[in-house]
Amino acid sequence: MRPRQWVKNGLIAVAPGAAGVLSHDNVIGHVVVAFLSFCAVSSAMYLLNDLRDVEADRQHPTKQFRAIASSQVSPRTACVASACLLAVGFALPSTITSPEGLFLILGIYVASTVLYIVWLKQVAIIELVLVASGFFLRAYAGAAACHIYVSSWFLVVISFGAFFLVVGKRSSELSQVGAGSTRKVLAGYTPEFLHSALTLSATVAVTGYCLWAFDTSSTGLSSIHHHIIPIRLTVVPVVLAILFIMRASESSVGQSPEDLILKDRTVQSLLLLWAVLLGIGIYL
Repeated sequence: MRPRQWVKNGLIAVAPGAAGVLSHDNVIGHVVVAFLSFCAVSSAMYLLNDLRDVEADRQHPTKQFRAIASSQVSPRTACVASACLLAVGFALPSTITSPEGLFLILGIYVASTVLYIVWLKQVAIIELVLVASGFFLRAYAGAAACHIYVSSWFLVVISFGAFFLVVGKRSSELSQVGAGSTRKVLAGYTPEFLHSALTLSATVAVTGYCLWAFDTSSTGLSSIHHHIIPIRLTVVPVVLAILFIMRASESSVGQSPEDLILKDRTVQSLLLLWAVLLGIGIYL
């Protein structure tokens, strides 16, 4: 079920947090329900993925220790657990008001993930988009669960920020194990291509974030919040964090973005600084 991956579901709180409504009635409850729903549904998908890849995982230096590949969990148990988790994940949204949007996003997530598992994970570039869409759908699920408007710049930042993280992970994998690894799609990439994709996605994500933070239009931040300076200062930790992730992804050891977020103190400090500045700007 990969509980360490549940940290991704924290993206659900980003949209309501940036909109300044986390302190409003029922919003926290809706965010928690969406978070738990995605934990259950994504865990069900991880189980299906490991069932399909069990033989390949047994040939991998680290994936061989996964529960199904190492025979700690039987395929039958994994199937039953996956079905139960899927049922729980789709039952939880019924506890919030107007859950239709969240139901739709969960359905899209399951459909795209199943396509990825059974076919598209072997198609270069398309598999990057599908994995990145999981991040995007999580972020949008928070907005749907809380019934809030999200700006175009927010969607741009989330989309290309997610693509940046996925490309960074592939770049680190290519650096560590090469194109001959059990992830066959790596043979469709070169270090030069991944470097270009990483630079492109980082550029668009940073540009979109700057446009969001400095938006002075009638619908922008300045019309909603009084403390615009701290929000604009969040650009600094965002850019620095992206640079650290790029450097680590393309280094000889090839650290993946998720490892940096979970373990690297510098990146964690930058993320904390970003959260503090954003919180001051929106909620103080």
